[in-house]
Amino acid sequence: MDERNRVAWIYLLGFALDLVNMFAANVAMPRIGHDLAASVTQLSWVSGIYTLGLTVVIPAGPRLAAWLGEKPLICLSLAGFAVMSALAGTTSDIHTLIGWRFGQGLFGGMLIPVGQAWAYRLTPPTERSALTTRVMFVALLIPALSPMLGGVLVDAVSWRWLYLANVPLALMTLALAVLWLPRGQHIAASASFLPAIPSLLRLRALHTAMLVYLFVPGVFVGVNLIAALHLASLGYSPGGIGALMLPWAIASGVAILTTRRSFGRLGARPLLLVGMVTQALGILALGKVTAPGDPWAAGAFVLMGLGGSLCSSAAQTLAFTGVTDARMGQASALWNMNRQLAFCAGPIVMGAVWQWLGGSYAFAVAALLTLLPATLALGLSHRHTFPIEETSA
Repeated sequence: MDERNRVAWIYLLGFALDLVNMFAANVAMPRIGHDLAASVTQLSWVSGIYTLGLTVVIPAGPRLAAWLGEKPLICLSLAGFAVMSALAGTTSDIHTLIGWRFGQGLFGGMLIPVGQAWAYRLTPPTERSALTTRVMFVALLIPALSPMLGGVLVDAVSWRWLYLANVPLALMTLALAVLWLPRGQHIAASASFLPAIPSLLRLRALHTAMLVYLFVPGVFVGVNLIAALHLASLGYSPGGIGALMLPWAIASGVAILTTRRSFGRLGARPLLLVGMVTQALGILALGKVTAPGDPWAAGAFVLMGLGGSLCSSAAQTLAFTGVTDARMGQASALWNMNRQLAFCAGPIVMGAVWQWLGGSYAFAVAALLTLLPATLALGLSHRHTFPIEETSA
């Protein structure tokens, strides 16, 4: 295995650990609440504090990589993640659990942007869509499977093993990182991350991709929340609601393969526009569901999976094709901050809209929000495939 693929595999394994801890932990919340006498508000912090930890440390990633080097930082992140997971799995107090979850997020947040920047920097621009395909399959597979497997683990053993199981996984990835990763580079830190944000946002490909991620995957995460409320009010069981993720996952896989095969030939614009319209139609169809077993439900999730993943996979490829190697670390940090913002803001915004407007109006608003980045996508050139980074005066 060559250097490029070894770096990519370490990044993907770290990314998978991150996703497992975002999605699988939710199934344990009732047991945690019972065992630790935690309130609903405290349980929400067990989930939310992890994402907060990821978000606050991401801007420091490029600077830490410049100071320590990429390989040492990745190894430190994995070791720290393993320690925090062990502490989370053995705590007997809800407040310390929240603290260890924040620590998990901090160490995970150091790993993801640095690994992503390194992997994309080693990949030629003409081959980055293939790397994006691998990233998107991990992003599809883990959220689809980890809640189910986490539920089995909680039922068979204890909620503590959701966290303790991270320890061998993180240590295995750490061992591979020590053996596989090259020495890496001490990337020059000529400027801090925050002052670099305005110049990064002037890159059309990057800021367009970021807005697409905010308004398409971000809105979908919010729609998932209001969909659960809507379908439960119609009499759907939790199992019935969860089963709707199967057609979503299949459609998402088709979309990712389509992007892989079509991005280099068509460019980003048609994939993004078709994806936005398709997800918007799926959201509107979801609002038409009136009873359990209604065929609109499965059809809606197919459309949302197809449209949302066309946008997310095309946006991720577009975001980095125009970024120079010297700025890849900063661009990766900004991209990951935007990703976390999308996942945090989507449920908050759509939950508020649901509370204010209710049912069908909330789905209509979500569909409109999905279409907002279309004007920026239209501004991309017809074959905006591998854009050249603009230079500032």
